[in-house]
Amino acid sequence: MKKFLALMFLLLISLCIFSPIYAQEVIVETEVEQAVVNEVNGADTAFIIICAALVMIMTPGVALFYGGMVRRKNVLGTLMQSFVVLGIATVIWLLYGYSLAFGPDIVHVIGNLKWAFLDGVGLEPDPTYSSTIPHQLFMAFQMMFAILTPALITGAFAERFKFKSFIIFIAIWLTIVYCPIAHWVWGQDGWIKNLGGLDFAGGLVVHIASGTSAFAAITIMGIRRGYHHEAMPPHNLPLTFIGAAILWIGWFGFNAGSALAASGLAVSALVVTHIAAGAALISWSVSEWIYRGKPTVLGAISGAVAGLVAITPAAGFVSPVSALFIGLVGGAVCFFAVNLKERFGYDDSLDVIGVHGVGGIAGALLTGIFATTLVNSDGANGGVALLKIQTISVLAVIVYAFIVSFIILKIIDKTMGLRVSDRQELEGLDLSQHGESGYRF
Repeated sequence: MKKFLALMFLLLISLCIFSPIYAQEVIVETEVEQAVVNEVNGADTAFIIICAALVMIMTPGVALFYGGMVRRKNVLGTLMQSFVVLGIATVIWLLYGYSLAFGPDIVHVIGNLKWAFLDGVGLEPDPTYSSTIPHQLFMAFQMMFAILTPALITGAFAERFKFKSFIIFIAIWLTIVYCPIAHWVWGQDGWIKNLGGLDFAGGLVVHIASGTSAFAAITIMGIRRGYHHEAMPPHNLPLTFIGAAILWIGWFGFNAGSALAASGLAVSALVVTHIAAGAALISWSVSEWIYRGKPTVLGAISGAVAGLVAITPAAGFVSPVSALFIGLVGGAVCFFAVNLKERFGYDDSLDVIGVHGVGGIAGALLTGIFATTLVNSDGANGGVALLKIQTISVLAVIVYAFIVSFIILKIIDKTMGLRVSDRQELEGLDLSQHGESGYRF
């Protein structure tokens, strides 16, 4: 496995360095036309700056959302896992991540290193992605997605991952899982983009990739100490509630900002995002009420997040009525998916697989049914053909993310170890990994 991973990494770097393929230039008739095409639009720029900030705050939102759900002795360790990603992913994105994900294409699977160290990523628009906002702003907006995605994974293995191993995993995962998938779906000439796959804001790239990688992680790491024998309730649900509220607000930047302009499409994406979240909140709560006899606060906020996940790939392609249906289905499906862990005994600590993995899959497939060019002329109309493309795209991301994540984690486990010791787990991540306590009584 070590040799396989090393060869794969060397091949990736070799392709990036030696590829003769460069970005295609937009051809215009005159210099005047070129100036018009590439003119920075103040309204669009201001809008995407705000959206980038909203997406950035989602990562601390995830930290609070997850932090309230773990036991008291692990709250700081959980917050730290999300927060440190802000640093790791930012540096990787600057050095080479952005270029791998969005740079000039190499055989439809990865970008080359033309934009490494942000060389050539300036304050003028790059018409490949947007003709109205600075290229550097587009880079920064996408950086926030790259930060958020690995932070989502942390909920699956909460309360048991060794911190130094976590740092290595995140750095490698961003490089050889996130960046290629982002290029497939959103990059110049990526193969899923060329196939016609639709993912407006990250159903495939963010949620399915993180949910599948989370499943690979718990497959290797196993359950928490005492998981089947002792209660492990959330220690601070108000903290989780605050995190969910931040996520809901941030998601407007996440989805509406993916229109990359202050436009009607951005408005449509914002409206359907809110509708789906509200519908999923209701469907999860009703499902829980029927199934368990009482609707809970944790269920309601989990349902809202499930709706936000489900609408993400469809946000720029569906009508408000379709969003209502996607939210209702997403909330109910994710509720029952989360409850599967009780039946099968796996320990997805904070329901990353059930909410982000299953919610992302449901949303991507429902996009294949409900998408319409009446909302977005650059999209497609739902039907058998689009559903087939969406299914192929979903399966490709699942298979790639699971296999590569499994290999990365297995190598780290054999060399550094993934889990803290039994003594450290009993003590808690706060003290054993960081020498701090979240609460002093």
